[in-house]
Amino acid sequence: SCLCGSAPCLLCACCPSARNSTVSRLLFTFFLFLGTLVSIIMIIPGVEKELYKLPGFCEGSGSLLGAQSHVDCDSFLGHKAVYRMGFALAAFFFLFAVLMLFVRSSKDPRAAVQNGFWFFKFLALIGITVGAFYIPDGSFTSVWFYFGVVGSFLFILIQLILLIDFAHSWSQVWLRNADESNAKGWYAALCVVTFIFYATSIAAVVLLYVYYTKADGCTENKALISLNIIFCVVVSVVSILPKIQDAQPHSGLLQASLITLYTMFITWSALANVPNRACNPTLLVRNSNSNSTSAAAGQLTTWWDAPSIVGLVIFILCTLFISIRSSDNAQVNKLMLTEESTADAGHGDAALESGPHHAYDNEQDGVSYNYTFFHLCLVLASLYIMMTLTNWYRPDESFQTMTSPWTAVWVKISSSWAGLLLYLWTLVAPLVLPDRDFS
Repeated sequence: SCLCGSAPCLLCACCPSARNSTVSRLLFTFFLFLGTLVSIIMIIPGVEKELYKLPGFCEGSGSLLGAQSHVDCDSFLGHKAVYRMGFALAAFFFLFAVLMLFVRSSKDPRAAVQNGFWFFKFLALIGITVGAFYIPDGSFTSVWFYFGVVGSFLFILIQLILLIDFAHSWSQVWLRNADESNAKGWYAALCVVTFIFYATSIAAVVLLYVYYTKADGCTENKALISLNIIFCVVVSVVSILPKIQDAQPHSGLLQASLITLYTMFITWSALANVPNRACNPTLLVRNSNSNSTSAAAGQLTTWWDAPSIVGLVIFILCTLFISIRSSDNAQVNKLMLTEESTADAGHGDAALESGPHHAYDNEQDGVSYNYTFFHLCLVLASLYIMMTLTNWYRPDESFQTMTSPWTAVWVKISSSWAGLLLYLWTLVAPLVLPDRDFS
């Protein structure tokens, strides 16, 4: 059963019983994290040099890039490896997204493929990965960069939806506890957390102005920071307006402060991609010539910067959130297509309380999440982590240096604006559409 059966073989006596749907999502997420770990390992400088040993991975790629005698693979091996690993993960999950179209319950034979055959899935992922490393360069990197940009933008929007939902749920739980226990401690905790979020956001704004702007230049940076400050102030004020409070009793500054903090992170991440060295002290330069002016100036030659590390942590939390739980909000469940089926309520508790520890089938009467949408989320997550690990960089026209394009800046900034508009809509929607139930 470990080769062809479902998830029970992966649970031992020390593990609690769990829903088959939950275990399957966690295992697919484990595949994604495994690919991410491999990508991280491949961009470690010592390991990156070993990629030369892959037959054909470096030799001959210059002619395909169109600059046969002028390209040194040294600057591009890590970048190429991460792009090919990202392509393999995206192709793997997209294959399952297509394969699982219109699966309604575990009675569909394709559900057995979703919840079982893990050994063969692992072999398939390895096979796709090996094949991806032999994709000729040509225009692959340029084309796949734009796939990564679009996919990352959509995944950031998914992150924002989950963040907004988490903020609303957090506020509702604490306010409910305060009302039920008649304890002022919950209100005090709300105030303290809100203050911490806003204080951190203000500190972030000050640091952004100090490090990413100049008194006599960096106009774009100043404009982007200022605009996002204004937008965050607007949504904060709107969240506590009397009419909004009447329509949305649970809305408040906790949600607005969390959204503000995330917006500041996105702004920081965007400014870290500004290609102007004078306005971006965290600009990373990967130059194939170690004796170049850039290297002499002491510019960094690593993929890692602080925004990427924070983005990686948020990516892990968001992906786990998608994998292990459904939202408390029916509207979000409907949007994310993860509404729990009624099959859980019938025999789920009994399965948890009695019998040996195993993963039980909770989808005989209907799937508890949309298989295709879940795999599409993992496709977008694969593209997002690919762009994060490469800092959204791509080779310049001469294929000598990895550069940060303005495309990355505007994609991140526009995603922050989309997130603020989305949060603003959750506040004003009950007033704009009074006939709909937004409880």
